[in-house]
Amino acid sequence: MTHGLLWIPLLLVFVLLTALGWLERRRQQLFRAWAAGAELAKLDSCGAARLVDGVLSWCRFESGSFQEPESFVIKQLELVELLSLGSGEAPLTEESQGACRLRLVGGGVQKDLPFADAQRARRWIDELMARSRCEL
Repeated sequence: MTHGLLWIPLLLVFVLLTALGWLERRRQQLFRAWAAGAELAKLDSCGAARLVDGVLSWCRFESGSFQEPESFVIKQLELVELLSLGSGEAPLTEESQGACRLRLVGGGVQKDLPFADAQRARRWIDELMARSRCEL
């Protein structure tokens, strides 16, 4: 009887892992549909982002769907700063890794785009600045 009871926690762990895997697969499928036709797209633990027709949109995955996206028009982009995600206005150094955010400034508007990886954020800075110059 005790040997049978030892399998119950393993069964619960299996069910939990299966449910988490299903949620991740659903998130990725929704992202593929949302980002279809995008010139530039990303999906990470901080959310999803896409660049379509000169408009950068980003949102978070909550409650089984992507929440209302925020957006920024790339041709208004004047400055992109790489900042740490949690510590106010501290800029990120070149050696820093981990979660961060891009501060997009332009047209009198300032918005923050979160990233889970600083390396990817640095690549996005180069791409966004190149595309904003092309839009002008």
